Amino acid sequence: MQESYDPAVIETAVQRRWDESRCFDAREDDRRERFYCLSMFPYPSGKLHMGHVRNYTIGDVIARFQRMQGRNVLQPMGWDAFGLPAENAAIQNRVAPAAWTRQNIEQMRAQLKRLGFAYDWSREIATCDAEYYRWEQWLFLRLFEKGLVYRKLSTVNWDPVDQTVLANEQVIDGRGWRSGAVVERREMPQWFLRITDYADELLEALDGLDGWPDQVRAMQRNWIGRSEGVELDFTVAGDQRLTVYTTRPDTLMGVSYVALAPEHPLVTARLGDDPDLAAFVEDCRNRGVAEADLATMEKRGRALGITARHPLSGEEVPVWVANFVLMEYGTGAVMAVPAHDERDHAFAQQYGLPIRPVIEPLDGSRWDFDAAAFTDHGRLVDSGEFSGLDFEQAFTAIAVSLEARGLGRRRRNYRLRDWGISRQRYWGCPIPVIHCDDCGVVPVPESDLPVRLPEDVVPDGAGSPLAKMASFHETTCPECGRAARRETDTFDTFFESSWYYARYCSADNHEAMLDARADYWLPVHQYVGGVEHAVLHLLYARFFHKLLRDEGLLSSDEPFTRLLTQGMVIAPTFYRERPDGSRDWINPADVEVARGAEGADDARIRATGERVQIGGMEKMSKSKNNGVDPQALIDRYGADTARLFTMFAAPPDLSLEWSDSGVEGAHRFLKRLWRQVFECRCTQATPMRPDTARLGDTGRALRRKLHETIAKVTDDIGRRQTFNTAIAACMELLNELSRLPAGEPEANPLRRECLTDLVLMLAPIVPHISQALWESMGHHGLIADAAWPAVDPEALTVAEITLAVQVNGKLRAQIQVPAEAPREVIEQAARGDANVRRHLEGLSVVKVVVVPGRLVNLVAKPA
Repeated sequence: MQESYDPAVIETAVQRRWDESRCFDAREDDRRERFYCLSMFPYPSGKLHMGHVRNYTIGDVIARFQRMQGRNVLQPMGWDAFGLPAENAAIQNRVAPAAWTRQNIEQMRAQLKRLGFAYDWSREIATCDAEYYRWEQWLFLRLFEKGLVYRKLSTVNWDPVDQTVLANEQVIDGRGWRSGAVVERREMPQWFLRITDYADELLEALDGLDGWPDQVRAMQRNWIGRSEGVELDFTVAGDQRLTVYTTRPDTLMGVSYVALAPEHPLVTARLGDDPDLAAFVEDCRNRGVAEADLATMEKRGRALGITARHPLSGEEVPVWVANFVLMEYGTGAVMAVPAHDERDHAFAQQYGLPIRPVIEPLDGSRWDFDAAAFTDHGRLVDSGEFSGLDFEQAFTAIAVSLEARGLGRRRRNYRLRDWGISRQRYWGCPIPVIHCDDCGVVPVPESDLPVRLPEDVVPDGAGSPLAKMASFHETTCPECGRAARRETDTFDTFFESSWYYARYCSADNHEAMLDARADYWLPVHQYVGGVEHAVLHLLYARFFHKLLRDEGLLSSDEPFTRLLTQGMVIAPTFYRERPDGSRDWINPADVEVARGAEGADDARIRATGERVQIGGMEKMSKSKNNGVDPQALIDRYGADTARLFTMFAAPPDLSLEWSDSGVEGAHRFLKRLWRQVFECRCTQATPMRPDTARLGDTGRALRRKLHETIAKVTDDIGRRQTFNTAIAACMELLNELSRLPAGEPEANPLRRECLTDLVLMLAPIVPHISQALWESMGHHGLIADAAWPAVDPEALTVAEITLAVQVNGKLRAQIQVPAEAPREVIEQAARGDANVRRHLEGLSVVKVVVVPGRLVNLVAKPA
């Protein structure tokens, strides 16, 4: 064993041994309990960031810990390789996305290996490989046959310059995020999956996901948004029905107008006769439709000049078109109750529409309806026969009245909408259908799968290249043999990431999407990833799992048993103001911060001394230039230091604040550990465990500390998943060990036991140094295959315990009593202490409170 800790040499040698032995390749084995540990796979951007390091270290610590518990562990890795970022990078760099993506995969794979993650690389997948996406094409066709896939016109954001559909988040101030062109709202045919058919199951199964954070389950419940309400009909233009849905039928008598979406057929029918209305609708086409936009934007509208007849009162109320109503949600029409809905209230005040209160607070208090809407449940007023009813009573009574008139019916509704899975982009999985003028939409025959995406394409950003490639889209109809056109839309990339976890189980099967091994490994026992994926990715994966189950491909109901959502990695930001008011962000590594003369921090660029402004702590990002290069960190300190710091700096579900001093502290701890083992001087003849009968008080206390630490670390990693507290306990143990006198009885065997178990406990977190130290202490084989240290119950037993003694709640003494001492002995020892007797002078003890293992309180009053 060399005297100094050299991480570069150690980590290279250890990783070579792992590669040569293929020790992390998982095999199905019914003799051992299985454990599937998975971290969300990365998009291959070409370079790891610290968020990756933290996420994948968390997963690796869990996987290695479970392996040391004797479980058969699978921990695979792959690449979420399709998608818009690769296509945009290809446009910018004028390269084919396929070549750019695969080059990035090579770079990132090497970085992951350098960090020492225990992945089964034999199961590696990339979603852009035809061998992967052929099976989702195959599943799509099965779902198409069952009617779970359909195509319909849908309103989308269209960038007229890039000739593509944009997500709501890509529309910024009404313009395309890349081209800057004014975005149009167009109706285009899109492909959908009927996720709403599974809405109830997706919602109700959340109650059984006890291993998921409550926050994530709540987010999914809200996204599915099941509500009980009433669908009711207003009447316009004679007998034409105008249907709306409401969860607040109790407010029905307060309707003062009906609002329609700009795309509603009643609006469209009037555009030719009203230029102002047409201009307003065209302006609405350029609006953002994200919910955040709807909540904050100015409420605007136009009167249509028609009225709708109220289904109960028969009153005629005006019909308006409003920019806050979306055709995609519900029926594209809402009944507006300004007195009891904030959005309706703002619109009514904007246009001078009536505000009619029909609900009063249950406590009888007065409400200023001019100032704000009253949105709570209450008691009905000014509602005819329904006045005086509370919410539940009114809900039922009004629903019954509407049903009797044939103008309403109780309905269960969902915020969730069917999943639009098609994208007008090139770099994605081709949708396997053919359009024939005579036969309509025809599925690609299964024998013709996969429909391969051409990879030697350099996109220019002006629409999808597939639509311009006759060699791709010109084909013949499988049914009639006539000329036909292949679908040029590609799948939403959520389609690939919704089932990758299952494909890992059968990654080498070229004949089927999944096989029996899926049921061996699934569901995933531990899933690790960012909370930003708490809704869409996890919801779609749960949906896909149920589709796979219903196709007979697996038998479990849910994909992920336990979920850990890690926090962000944040770091300080620094900037200087440009003349135009924009900011030039400076990397923290280039800035030196010192305490100024007036007590405030003074930040200056190291190289020039130029003063810069101090921003806040922000998530590490390219835009704020506050990222830390993991490779530079590894080159300087080693992978184990990077792993140790990211696990120690904060609990895994909270934000990790970057600290250079924290990194240096982690490295110092590893050097201290190395030095302790080097100085141990234990020989092969030194017993692995001390003779406990010969231990003195100091030795027994240290051994008790060791086994208390084993119990704590086991619980912290295995159950609580608080890796930072586990590391802190290991640090405390090393400190205690360093104080063990050399002349203490059984010192060397005790030191060897402590160091051996300490290295075992640290092995999941810092596997390279742990392997080197393990072998230096005379052990053979891989520490990754070693058993986790067991707690010795006898070491935890103590002959005596120390109790605090209080008199009337104030600490007056500490006493030592036998650990199993009865109450009478404890009380006698407390009364017998000299300081306690002094504080009891002139008092009479009226009550004695004994808290086992902690304290004695003597309650006394004047005699």
